[in-house]
Amino acid sequence: MSVAKPQGTMLGHPKGLFLLFTTELWERFSYYAMRAILVLYLVDKVQTDGGHGMGWTQADALSLYGTFTGLVYLTPLIGGWLADTYLGQRKAIIIGGALMAAGQFILGTPHAWVQGMETEVFYIGLGVLILGNGLFKPNISTMVGDLYEEGDHRRDGAFTIFYMGINVGAFLSGIIVGSVVAYFDGNFQAGFICAGIGMVLSLIIQFVFAQKLLGDIGRTPAAQLEKEKAEAAGEVRKEPLTKVERDRIKVIMIMGLFTIIFWAGFEQAGGLMNLFTNDFTDRSIGSWEVPTTWFQSLNAMFIVIFAPVVASIWIRLGKNEPNSPVKFALGLVLLGIGFLFMIGAVLEMGGDASAKSSMWWLVGAYFFHTMGELCLSPIGLSMVTKLAPLRIASLMMGAWFLFVAAANKIGGIVGSFIGHGGAKEEQLANAMSIFAGIAITAALSGILLYFISDKLVDWMHGAEDGHHTEEQALEEEIAVTAEHEAIKR
Repeated sequence: MSVAKPQGTMLGHPKGLFLLFTTELWERFSYYAMRAILVLYLVDKVQTDGGHGMGWTQADALSLYGTFTGLVYLTPLIGGWLADTYLGQRKAIIIGGALMAAGQFILGTPHAWVQGMETEVFYIGLGVLILGNGLFKPNISTMVGDLYEEGDHRRDGAFTIFYMGINVGAFLSGIIVGSVVAYFDGNFQAGFICAGIGMVLSLIIQFVFAQKLLGDIGRTPAAQLEKEKAEAAGEVRKEPLTKVERDRIKVIMIMGLFTIIFWAGFEQAGGLMNLFTNDFTDRSIGSWEVPTTWFQSLNAMFIVIFAPVVASIWIRLGKNEPNSPVKFALGLVLLGIGFLFMIGAVLEMGGDASAKSSMWWLVGAYFFHTMGELCLSPIGLSMVTKLAPLRIASLMMGAWFLFVAAANKIGGIVGSFIGHGGAKEEQLANAMSIFAGIAITAALSGILLYFISDKLVDWMHGAEDGHHTEEQALEEEIAVTAEHEAIKR
């Protein structure tokens, strides 16, 4: 069965790419808007005290945040399987998007409407959102690749364009939702409604333009297409893993352990660092106070600016370009440096919880975290695609998702060590311990990985070797970053 390709191009790419770009922009706006305010909503005092939140302790809020972000990386395994086997990508995106919109609106349900059941309604909303994300997340980025025939040189550029949409949505989310919450006098549920509207826009765009711009792409489950290809080519005999394949899988597993350390620290951005921004940071510019959520947009902004720069640096190094494990190690060290800025913020306060630290400490922390992400994040996806035996490539990518899911849950547990309430001075001291612990762990892990990098490269058995022009290598580096952003975000 052949899949009809869409007609028409824009800027040298299929018009369907820009449909997927816009759809993903608004979906990521929706997700990151919710992510920016979730913990703040949970710890906000209950309505009787003049607040609009749930009145949870910071520790409980951060633990739940870790569980939520962990499931966000786990459910795409199920959603991808359902789309490949039964639904097809297009149907999975529509169902997933509808569930995500419903989840946002449920989270935005005013407490006065469900008195006595606020917590139950909150969990229902979060659960529906997680299920929807599982159906939406893995399938839209796959459709970007499906727009192009195998070997089409435009594919790399397509993922770069798509990835810009991801980060534009992520950048706008923190700013817009923060402004909405501020306009409604700190009512975080208005922010969830705003996020839901973003998701509805994403769905409308799909409904109106999908058939015209995508043709039949994503309509047929991939399993049906693969079955026909297998029948045409004849049944492939399953063989045991060779020594080279086993060595390469060992590299994936070892790198997976290090990626847990990185993402457990990095994901403090939406949890502990978000609370620190809200409670202990001087966000004033003259008489105006920068909304807490705006700082969540820094990562996306830095990625858009510096991803091409970092990719270009690797190319310009030529033969001196570090191998993948060394880049990975550098990413961990840069993460540790970012947390040195958070330590600086705490030290500036001098143990006085009533004092406020400069917001520039946060800007520095997010900058170095993003630089670390650009050294490490695209390497993870690239390693799996280069090292995994073709016949179990999907399984190994699924295992990589599990590492990221575990990292998010561990990150939530680590952040929850700030404590279950008590004096602000005690929370400040605990935050200092957490920041220092992550910085030391990340730096030591990076150093360890650096010293074992030669052995890991040996186990790759030449998987990193290749003959590319500088232009091809630069395009691939940016594209790998883009593909991983599509998965990560």
